[in-house]
This record gives sequence, C-alpha cells and structure tokens, in this order.
Amino acid sequence: MPIGDLAPELSVLLTAVAVLLAAMALPQRLHGWCAVVAIAGLAVAAGFTVAQWDAARMTFSGTFALDRATGWARLLILAMTAGVAALSPAWFATDRRHGEYCAVLLFSALGALAMAGAADLMQLVMGVLLSSVPGYVLAAYHRDWEISLEAGMKYFLVGALANALLVTGVILVMGMAGSTDYAALILVGLLFKLGAVPAHAWMPDVAEGAPVPSAAFLTIVPKIAAAVALFRVVSLVPEETFPLRLLVAIAAAATMTLGNLAALWQTDLRRLLGWSSVSQSGYALMAVAVAGAAETALQALVAFVGVYALANLLAFAVIAHLRGRTALEDVAGLLRARPVAAIALTLALLSFVGIPPLPGFLGKFALFEATLDGGLSWLAMLAVANTVVSLFYYLRVIGPAALSKPKDAMGTLGRASFTVILVALLAMAVSVPVWGGLWNGLPATLLPM
Repeated sequence: MPIGDLAPELSVLLTAVAVLLAAMALPQRLHGWCAVVAIAGLAVAAGFTVAQWDAARMTFSGTFALDRATGWARLLILAMTAGVAALSPAWFATDRRHGEYCAVLLFSALGALAMAGAADLMQLVMGVLLSSVPGYVLAAYHRDWEISLEAGMKYFLVGALANALLVTGVILVMGMAGSTDYAALILVGLLFKLGAVPAHAWMPDVAEGAPVPSAAFLTIVPKIAAAVALFRVVSLVPEETFPLRLLVAIAAAATMTLGNLAALWQTDLRRLLGWSSVSQSGYALMAVAVAGAAETALQALVAFVGVYALANLLAFAVIAHLRGRTALEDVAGLLRARPVAAIALTLALLSFVGIPPLPGFLGKFALFEATLDGGLSWLAMLAVANTVVSLFYYLRVIGPAALSKPKDAMGTLGRASFTVILVALLAMAVSVPVWGGLWNGLPATLLPM
C-alpha cells in the first residue's frame, strides 16, 4: 500500500483540514483566504497527478486503479473544483460560514477523486458516500432560503435511496461471489451521481436553489467521477452474461430526451441549465453504452465530459458574475449591458448544443462516432434529434440577451467571477486548435481488473 500513489487525494484531504482549521481561527473578513488555500492545495494535487501520469498499475491491494483514465478524471475534478472555489469568496462574503464552505467543497471533491479511481465495490461505495454527504450540505448552504432548503432535501432523499440501492447491490455481490471485486452493480447509485434517469430529479432543483458555486460544482464534478466509474463497471460485464450495455443505452435515451423536453419552457436560467445538465448526462451515457464495442468509447467519454464541464463552469460563472439573476427576462439586453458576460454565456450554450467550431462540437462528434462504431445507430440518431431540440431553448436565452434592451442596471459580483469567466473562455479557445494533441493523449483502454 504505497501512500505516494494517493498523493493527489491526500493533498486534497490535508488542504481541507487546513482550511477548516483556518476558518475556525480567522475572523470573517479574512475567510476569503480559505479559498486561496484551497486553490493552492488543489494545484499541489494537480502537480502530483501530472507526476503520476505514466503510471499504469493497480494499487492498494487492487482497490484503486492508477491509469490514464484516473489521471484525466483527477485533473478535471481538481480544475473544476478550483474554478468553483474562486467563485466563492465574493458570493459568500457576508456569510459567517464562508471558510467552512471551502472545506466542505474539498471533502466532496475528495469523494469524487476516490470514485474516479475505484477498482473495488467497497472503494466505490466509499467514494460515492464521501462525495454525496458533503454535497447535501453544499446544496442547502443558504439555509435561510426556502428554495435552497428544498434543493438540499430533494438531493438528500434521492441520494439516500440511490445510495441504499447501491449498498444493497454490493452486499448481494459479496454474498454471491465472496468478494467485492467488480462483477455486477446496481446502476442507480452511479446514475444518481450522473444526474441521469431514473435518479435525476434532484438536478434541476439543485441548479436553481443551491448557491451558485455549489450548483456549478454539483452539476459538474460528481458527473466526471461517475462517468469514469460507470465505464469501468460496464466494460467488465460480458454482454452474454447480462445486458448491461442495453440498459445503459435505454437510460441514455430516456435521460437526454427527458432533459431536453423538460428544459423547453423553463423560465429560470438556472433551472434550464439543470435540465440541460440532465440531457448532457444522457449524451455521456452513449459512450458508456458502447464500452468494449467501440475502440474510441473511453476517449469520447473523457473528451465530452471535459468540454461539457468547461462550458458548464463558464455558464455558472456568468450567473455568479450577474449576482444570481436567473429569470430569463433578467438577462435580456445582456449584450449591451455586459458584453463579455453575454458572449461567454452564448458560447457556453452553443457549446452545449455542439455548434462548430466550439469544443462542444468536437466532443459530441466523438460521441456520435463511437456510438455508430459500437452498433447503436438508433441511439446516435436519437441524440441528433435531441441536439436539434436543445437549440430551441438555448436560443430562448441567447436571442433576448443579444437583441433586447436591458431593463435596468446589471450589477456584478466583482473581479473574481470575471476572472473565472476569462480563464474559462481562454481554455475553450485554446482547446480547439490543440484538439488533435489532446485526443491522442486521452485514455483508450482501462487497466484489467
């Protein structure tokens, strides 16, 4: 059990403890430094991840996989968590629990890291629970706001049921096989973390009611970890033994269709993004459904989840920058009032659709290609139809933002949120010309378990 193999996870753990202790000692006016410490700790963890980039082995008695898939998931989780942490100081400036928020954020990210590299059922359960429990706190952090409490309660109830089913499945596997190695799994637990049907109901409520940094985190980070973990599970189950890939394909079809149809007439931007996040989970499941059947399935999954995470962080950074104004009429005239924010929001939404030459197009193209190669042409055609449908509700946001006049002055959160917007825009711009190199560096296979 070489401790160094878990250096990124240990860095996040120690940083979370340091942030918690600092929040206890520092006065409220200095709690913003907790976010700085959190980002520094995440950078250290990213450095350890890069140092282990060429690792390809099972570690800790075969319970944790050190491979390229784990490496990419680690980097995405750490980067997105850092972006969310950067949004928190201004958003929680008047909250006496601001410092503790950063600690809870890091604990939830630690659970996602554990889930992404899990190669054993008990390790997976630990990761899911460690990611979920702090997530309930993040969702309901505005405890004086009824909508936030409702979001946290719904997230908790759906999570409690999904996690109970997951643990029940683990117990059954242990009883039948006498081992916790991957052999079969109840899908609901991981579908809950993805925000996919049938455990999707929490996603739009959390996107609407949680603090904006929490909403950004909970609609991105657990999805990254769950996508990789679910891919590991599906790739190990022989199709002739159990039609797990077919179940995932059906879940993908239901998730993307329900998410897009529910988003059509939403009047709140955050809730619209919540339902959009559900639909994006459906697209991600397309790659999982062809695990083992298409050579580029894993590459397509990591590429799509990466570009989705970047666009989603950008969209929520714009919402945070506008101080949480989320009614569609509130963003009318945004181009005239806040041109950079309007351009950023437009590019994020168009990337969700997959409009070229945005990175979202490259991610979706990879998904469709892998799905066709895997023999699921009906699922690819359904995804194309859903993509066309999604353009309608994104244009309901883009049109008024670009063509209408602002009703009143639009205040902003300050430099921190604007910086996150600029960094995310730069990352989107850079990702397109270097896509070929990124694609070649993505994992194509998993370690045998």
